[in-house]
Amino acid sequence: MKTSDMTGDDLLRVLATLANPHRLRVVAALAAERNYVSQLARELDISRALLQVHLRKLQAAGLVSADIEVSHDGKAMKFYQVTSFALQLTPQTIMAAVRTLHATSELDAEVRR
Repeated sequence: MKTSDMTGDDLLRVLATLANPHRLRVVAALAAERNYVSQLARELDISRALLQVHLRKLQAAGLVSADIEVSHDGKAMKFYQVTSFALQLTPQTIMAAVRTLHATSELDAEVRR
């Protein structure tokens, strides 16, 4: 995902998603290596429930993806990894994004969180 390929709504969603310190820490940890929820929660010292919330938001913004794998003991494990993305914010990219901005009340509410 590149900034030039994003609509204004996409850019707003990504920026709002990354404007949270927990989600930045999740992206940084997953950039180092893909991981599953329980291990990642331990490494980041946050609850699995809170981590799940952040992972859902990151996934909805297209910043992380997940794959389910079966462990040696037959347990299904969901591994998360960072998706490839490059954001370049310039006055010109913001001008282009604004032309395609159709922020709905749902997106507006998400940005305020």
